Formats: sequence, C-alpha cells, structure tokens
Amino acid sequence: MLFADKRNLETNLQVSLLKIRDKELQFYVGNCIAMGTQSAVLAGFAYNGIIQVDIPDGANELLSGAWLVTSCCAMGFEMICLVSTSFCVMFGPGLALRGPDGSMHAAVDGLMLEYRRAALFYGAGMSMFFLSLMLFAWLVFDWHAAVPMMIAMCFAAYDMYHYAMRLIRKFHLRADEMVTGKFDVSR
Repeated sequence: MLFADKRNLETNLQVSLLKIRDKELQFYVGNCIAMGTQSAVLAGFAYNGIIQVDIPDGANELLSGAWLVTSCCAMGFEMICLVSTSFCVMFGPGLALRGPDGSMHAAVDGLMLEYRRAALFYGAGMSMFFLSLMLFAWLVFDWHAAVPMMIAMCFAAYDMYHYAMRLIRKFHLRADEMVTGKFDVSR
C-alpha cells in the first residue's frame, strides 16, 4: 500500500510539472507564430519591391545593385525566420507530445533557443528592409525628395531601434532569474 501511494504521488507530481512545461511550450509556439507572420509580411514586401519596381533608365548601377542586394537580403533573412518559426511550431509540440520520456523538456528548451535565433534573423531582415528603403529613395527620386525621405527613414529606424532596445531591457530576464517548469533536484 505504501509503495502504491508513493508511486501515485510521483505520477501526480510529474503530471503537474508537465502542465507547467506545457504552458512554456504554448508561450514559445505563440511567439513563433506571431514572429513568423510578421516575417512573411516583410518578405512579401521585399519580394514585391524586387519584382514590381522599375529602375529608372540611367540610374547609378552601383546604387541599383546595392538596392537589389539589400532587398534580397531582407527577403532572405525574413524567409529564414519564417521557415525556422514554422518548423518550430510544427515539430516542437510534436516532439513534446510523441517523443520518449523527457521530450517535453527537450522541446521547450529547443524552442527557446530556436526562437532567439529566429529573432536575430527577423531583426537582420528588418534592418536590411530599412536600408533597402533608404537606397530606393536615392535610386528613384532626385535629391530634393531623397534627402527628406532619408532623414525621415533614418529617424524612424533610430527611433524604432531605441524603442525596441528599451522594451528588451525592460522585459529581459537573465538566465539565472528565469523560472521554468524544469525540475531541479539540487535546489
């Protein structure tokens, strides 16, 4: 009887811990879905710019080449983010649900790492997108229009960067302060 009670207590504890890890899993899945959606939109904007923009005759070849490269980089980085977040959303919960014992921990830890990597590609794509817009202003418009556009885009990029950094600092958790559902016997 004592053995059965002990086994029942261990099982209930494992189920409770798995429920906590499931909340973490759903958190990262939701974040990956949101970031993947935004990446798809930005990749679509970059793709449309590449295929639909008519570069004026007599445009500076170096400038048009730089614009094309930054537009392709923006699309590529956003597509990498989209593909990685899509795979995370598909395969992470599958591992947690159907994998061997301990797979929930591997799935949550893996999603956490891949989410951070995808966020780097998202940021790189956004940076290339802004650079592409700035080059586009110089490529298509004369300097009377390009200078104010450049100033406005530089201000917007600067403001967006500092606002994002402020939010990251405000909500950032260091690894030693992060509470997870992973059970550590040593604590």
